[in-house]
Amino acid sequence: MSTTQDYEVQEFRPEPPPPWWDRLEQRLRQHAPTALRVSIGLVFVWFGLLKAIGQSPVADLVHATLPFLSQGLLMPVLGGVEVVLGVALVIGRPRRVTLVAVGAHLAGTFLVFVNAPALSWSDGNPLLLTANGEFVLKNVVLICAVLMLLGHRRTVRK
Repeated sequence: MSTTQDYEVQEFRPEPPPPWWDRLEQRLRQHAPTALRVSIGLVFVWFGLLKAIGQSPVADLVHATLPFLSQGLLMPVLGGVEVVLGVALVIGRPRRVTLVAVGAHLAGTFLVFVNAPALSWSDGNPLLLTANGEFVLKNVVLICAVLMLLGHRRTVRK
C-alpha cells in the first residue's frame, strides 16, 4: 500500500545582491565604456607612434602583408593614421565614425593570414599560430570591444 504525502513546493528565489554590489555595477556601467575607449585609443597612439618613428617591431609583418605598397611610405602613413584614430578615441569625437574606422583597421590586420600565411602559422597549419598569428588573432577581441562600444548608448547627464 502506497501512501502519498503532500509536499509544499517552494519556489527558489536567489538572494538579491548586496547594495554595495548594485552600486559597483552601476559605476562600472557608467565608466567602463569610457575606460575601454580611452585604453584602446592609447594603444593606437602608442603603436602608431612606434610605426611613425620607424621603431615598430611589426614592420616586417606589415610589409609582408602589404607588399604592393611603398615600404618607405607605408609605416609612417599607417602610423599617422593610427595616431589620429587613437587621439579621436581618447577625445571621443567623432565617436561613431572613429569606431567604425578602428573596426575596419583591425579587420584589415587579418590580411596577414591571406597575404603572408607563412608568418602566421607553423607548417601550413592554421591551428599552429606563430607569435605573429597570435598577435593578429587577438584583434578579434578588440573588434568585439569596438562593436560593444558602437552598440553602447551614451548616458546624457542632465
